[in-house]
Formats: sequence, C-alpha cells, structure tokens
Amino acid sequence: MNLTPEALAYEISSPGRVGVALPLCDVPAAALPAAMLRAELDLPELDELTVVRHFTRLSQKNFSIDTQYYPLGSCTMKYNPKANDQAASQPGWKNSHPLVGDEYSQGSIELMHRLQEGLSATGGFAGVSLQPAAGAQGELAGVLMIRDYLRDIGQGQRKKMLIPDSAHGTNPATCTMVGFEVLTIPSNAEGGVDLDALKAACDDSVAGIMITNPSTLGLFERNIELIAKIVHEAGGLVYGDGANMNAIAGIVRPVDLGIDVMHYNLHKTFSTPHGGGGPGVGMVGANALLLDYLPGPIAVIQGAKYAMAMPKKSIGRLKSFYGNFAVLVRAYTYLRMLGGNGLRRMAENAVINANYLKVLLEKTYKVKYPRRCMHEFVAMGDVAEGVRTLDIAKRLIDYGYHPPTIYFPLIVPEALMIEPTETESKETLDAFATAMIAIAEEAKANPALLHEAPHHTPVGRLDEVAAARCPILCYRG
Repeated sequence: MNLTPEALAYEISSPGRVGVALPLCDVPAAALPAAMLRAELDLPELDELTVVRHFTRLSQKNFSIDTQYYPLGSCTMKYNPKANDQAASQPGWKNSHPLVGDEYSQGSIELMHRLQEGLSATGGFAGVSLQPAAGAQGELAGVLMIRDYLRDIGQGQRKKMLIPDSAHGTNPATCTMVGFEVLTIPSNAEGGVDLDALKAACDDSVAGIMITNPSTLGLFERNIELIAKIVHEAGGLVYGDGANMNAIAGIVRPVDLGIDVMHYNLHKTFSTPHGGGGPGVGMVGANALLLDYLPGPIAVIQGAKYAMAMPKKSIGRLKSFYGNFAVLVRAYTYLRMLGGNGLRRMAENAVINANYLKVLLEKTYKVKYPRRCMHEFVAMGDVAEGVRTLDIAKRLIDYGYHPPTIYFPLIVPEALMIEPTETESKETLDAFATAMIAIAEEAKANPALLHEAPHHTPVGRLDEVAAARCPILCYRG
C-alpha cells in the first residue's frame, strides 16, 4: 500500500495543459443556449500521462483483501474468488437487460431459480427470495412477513419483538420501522440467551424473536431449539439473523433449529463483494408457514419456461427488476464450485481459523466468553492502564493490518471483534497474532506510542465527531 501523500488534481494542474484532442465536428455547429452557459468552468488542466499516474497512485493507496489481511469481525471481509468475477463478466450476463422481459431472459431467470433452490437446500427452507439488496433489507423483509402473517391469522395485537442484547444494531431499528416494540433479552454467563428472562417475556403480545446464531459474540447458541420452542408455544415466530451463516453452512440447517424465516448475506457466506465492492444481496428464506409472504418477484417454472412471479401474499417488491443480478451470478458460481461438501469445509475452516487465532491471543487479550468460538471471537483491548481498544486499532495500521471491528458488540467492554475467515493461511494468522502481542507489550512499555498512532499514514487521527457533523465534501481552493 502506497502511503506517500498524493496531491489533489487541482494542485498539479497547469494552465493550458490538455489531455485529449477532440475530432472535428462532423455535423453543423449550433450555438448553445446562452442561459445554460457557465461564466467559467473551474476544472484541473492536465495531460493524459499525469492523469494516469495520479489515479494509479491513488489506487495503490487502497486497502483491499487482495493486498492485506482484513480481520473485520461480523462484516466478514473474505476473499472473493476471481472465477466469480469472470463468470459475472460473461457477455450473456453482462449485456442482459431486464426490460426485454421474461421471454428473452430465460437464462438469467434459470440461474436465479437454480440459486434459489441451492440456497433453500442449504438453509432447509421451503423457498427463498433474492429480492433484498442488503442484510438489513432482508431483516426488514422477514419482520414484515411475520407482521402480515400474524394479522392474517387474527393475531395483529402481537407487537412485541424480543431481541438478545448481543444482536446487530439493525435488528431493533428494523422492528421500529415495522411498528413493533423492542424488548431486550439479556445474555447469561456463557454469552447465550437468558432462558428465565425469555420465558418471563413470552406472553400473548409477543410477535417473535430476532436471534443471530452464531451470535455476534462468535458463539453458537446452545439452547436454540429450546428458545424456538418457548417462543412458538407463546404464539410467536422465530426470525433468524443469518449474518453468520458462514460458520454453519453445510453443517446444520436453520429450519431444523426452529427458524421460521431468515436472511443471510451473500457476501458473508457465498463470497460476493462487500461494501463499496457490492452492491449486496440479503436473500431471505422462509418455511412453509411463511412461504407465500416472501418479497417478490421470485423465479418460478411455468410450463416449459421460467418466469418471474409474485408469491400469493407477498409483502411486495424491495428492489427493482431482478435485484442485484451480477452479485447473484457470483454467488451461484461459488455455490456450484463448492457444492455441499465444499460449503461444509468452508465453514469448518472458518471455525478452525478463529479458534486457532483465539488461542494465540487469549493469554494477552482477555476474551469475555472464553469457550470455543465459531467463525469469530471478541477480545478486550484494555491490556495496559490508559490504553484503549482504539489505540490498539490505530497502532495495528502501522503494522500493515486493517484493524478488527472495535467496540462491538456493546455488551463487551473495549471490544475487539476478530474474524480471520476460512481463506487465510496459518502463516498470516501467526503474523497477525505476533503483531497484536507486540502491540500489547508496547502498550505497557510506551503507551504514548499507541496514543499517537498511526505514525506512517498520510494523515493521523482525525476529529471523527467533526468529520461526521461538519464534513467537507468539496474542494476548497
């Protein structure tokens, strides 16, 4: 990664310098409307070679999974095989357009139907919709489906959704959007759901529970079947936040654990681009009870042809056309390359890597819930007096690593949420652990070194409050 500061295009501009020569106009010239002309156009003036070098240098400053290790817990910044991109770049997919209609989109709809079937089998669901454009939108779909189902069976008075205190922050936000009241269920001493608190909360006002398994603590919920039974017996439904499906894919099916509806992120489990490399897909699967409420349209077979159709009681569209289609091609490619056995190996390797790294670090960084983890674990950064998790994260940048997720989940003080993913080698994990242990020693011997980190970046620590409240979004000469 190139850490040398790069000047702005305006700062390297030279008056009169031109990077392109336009051909002579081959149609009669016409004057532009005077009211639409600018008095001046303040753009940098650069030659082509300067432009190429400028943007190439900027690209070398990117921190990416292709160049460095990305231990970002919960968000799962895993490697995306290049075969996925090659498949999505094939002309037949790349040049397709949804406005041509189902008749001329048979290949695209067939791929979506196959992907739906594969995802349904992985989760044990009766059906899957590929409509949601992100995990949070998949959550919204699932909770809307629960709401509509309860209304249809005359249980519309159920307005309370139970959410464990280790949940993703999007869970309570989703419930609020749908009109549900949120009741937080505390964790027990092992990091699981407190069953006594759950039982006390279950009455005829409960619409259901939103539960992440494995949880954001990186732990498998040992009582998941009992939790589902308690909620079902109270008349509620179980929404599964499948954000961490990458730890159990091919090993256990969520439906078999009592999950009624669940979203799971393509980027986390099926290795598609995340964040700025997206856009994403937060597909949602449902059991037979909620199948007709899935968002649509979904791919179906009608006679001898494929078509897009709305489920009978669908909550409606969440995305235009077929959703983020290029991402669906990537996920289908990954699913076909690995198959069921490959998905299981993927999950097993993710769990092995996380536990290996946890053992390397837990003598230096306290782990609040030290039992065997799944795909990630949450350590604590208070390794020396006056040193915080933020200081450790900033110092890691000097060692060439992207920091892990910090201060989440909220129930772990000074949290360091670390996820190695299944694609990282033992050598990479060893090197990262060595850096983390060295930083802990620095924290005790020279805390100022951490307080002033990072030392080797173009800019140091920013005023994050000012950046959020008063951002400067345009160039000021």
